[in-house]
Amino acid sequence: MGRVSQAQAEENRRRVVETASRLFREQGTHASVADIMKAAGLTHGGFYKQFASKEALIDEATAHAFNELTRRHKDGLEQHDGQRGAAQRALIDAYLSPGHRDSPADGCPVAALVTDMAREGEVQEARRIYTEGVGDFAEWLTTEDQDGITRLCTMLGALVLARATNGSPLSEEILTTARAALTASG
Repeated sequence: MGRVSQAQAEENRRRVVETASRLFREQGTHASVADIMKAAGLTHGGFYKQFASKEALIDEATAHAFNELTRRHKDGLEQHDGQRGAAQRALIDAYLSPGHRDSPADGCPVAALVTDMAREGEVQEARRIYTEGVGDFAEWLTTEDQDGITRLCTMLGALVLARATNGSPLSEEILTTARAALTASG
């Protein structure tokens, strides 16, 4: 088998990062390199040609997840003609929905990676990226009437509890109650 072109190598790397980002949000950062490479449709042996370590992949996949989140915020603003309040309400509705609860791989990295990042050392790049992403998300949620950190904590707590109680009526109640509280005055 011949060498992979530079363009193909870049495409393979992009695919691994996207796959890892999804698997880490779904399974946690303990997802194995072998599982990530298999899900990306690549061989395990090619991993170290692309990444210095699994930690380097965690860093890049975390950044990718937060870049997706930022893109969603911008898309939401565009869809609501730049009206931040309407975009925030749509985000809250989507965030605190059964669909988001049931699809962590496609969802918010703040909620999906919270436990893994709490275990990371403070000097880890992924934790720095995560912390910056949390701050940016809270800032985006801020309104004249509501503090963004409070809104984010409410959303995050509700989503995590709804995921933990999924399959019970309490899960739906948590989502509904938190959504109503966050959108009542904004």
